[in-house]
Amino acid sequence: MIGQTDGARAIGMSDWVKIGMSAVAMTIIAEVVRMVEAVLTMGYYTDPAYFAVWSKIMMPGAGPPPAEFYYYSVTFALVTWFIFGFVYEKLGVSIHEKNPIRKGLRFGALVFLLTGISGTLTMHLLVNLPAGLLVSWTISALLLYLIGGLVAGKLIKPI
Repeated sequence: MIGQTDGARAIGMSDWVKIGMSAVAMTIIAEVVRMVEAVLTMGYYTDPAYFAVWSKIMMPGAGPPPAEFYYYSVTFALVTWFIFGFVYEKLGVSIHEKNPIRKGLRFGALVFLLTGISGTLTMHLLVNLPAGLLVSWTISALLLYLIGGLVAGKLIKPI
């Protein structure tokens, strides 16, 4: 919180402003990365063999996603990055690294190992998606979690 003391932080108060700043920054970065990724992998999205796997929110019919999809995408990204920042604030102290950049990178790598890899493996089992697209999503997830760790490391002080 603005102007809060270290004593207040020690008893569990979160710095919601910095967590929010981190979430907004990462939402913007993630939307750019995901847009570039979508352009580079557009062939997968336009392949009729995979039309049935896309949600009705993303693809209610042939053509580009409606504006509603982007509203959901930004909202979900903001919530996800807010959670990421909050968890960094609470668990980052357990990463024994003095340099906040390296601490953030390690946290991002741990989150990727925990969610990025397991999410990709599970998605491969459950949804009929091309392996190339899953690889692309996994690479961008690694990039985003590492950047998210950098942003969190710069803005948020673990407690």
